[in-house]
This record gives sequence, structure tokens and C-alpha cells, in this order.
Amino acid sequence: MADKIRVKIAIAERIIPLYVFPEEEEGLRKIAQKIESLIKEFEKNYAVEDKRLALAMCTLQYATQLEKNNKSSDLEKDDLKDRLSALNTLINQVI
Repeated sequence: MADKIRVKIAIAERIIPLYVFPEEEEGLRKIAQKIESLIKEFEKNYAVEDKRLALAMCTLQYATQLEKNNKSSDLEKDDLKDRLSALNTLINQVI
């Protein structure tokens, strides 16, 4: 852990001490800010008073986005494979 630094991140009125690589700190802080903003949005729009419920809602939203992105990525990979296969066929015809 010699290369890691200790940071404190605030989420849902809690301080979370973490050890991260210096190059990860800025991204981690940005993510924490996004989570805080989303919690406030849930509290405002849905009258959520329990921070745990707001965090659970954040988790569901981010997990849904991640799943959607993974499916999108899989479709792109399949499309790329098909295109490469077609290109390979064309090259073999020319050779």
C-alpha cells in the first residue's frame, strides 16, 4: 500500500476513509459528488428521508446504467466481429 494515499470521501453524511492510488483520487471524488447529487435529487423528487433508501436507489440506477452499457458493448462487439469476418472474406477473395 506504499503507493496509495489515504482519502476521506463524504457520501450520505458519512465519511468513508479509503486508500487509493493518487491518479484515482480525482475520479473518486467526482463519482462521490455525482452520488451526492443523485441522493439529493431522490430526496427532493421522491420525498426520501432515509439515506439508506436513497443510496439503494442510487445503486439500482447505476447498476441499470452499467447493465445497459454492457449490453450495448456486447452488441457493438458482435457487429465488429461480423464486419471483420466480412472484411476477411473479401481479403481472401482478392488473394
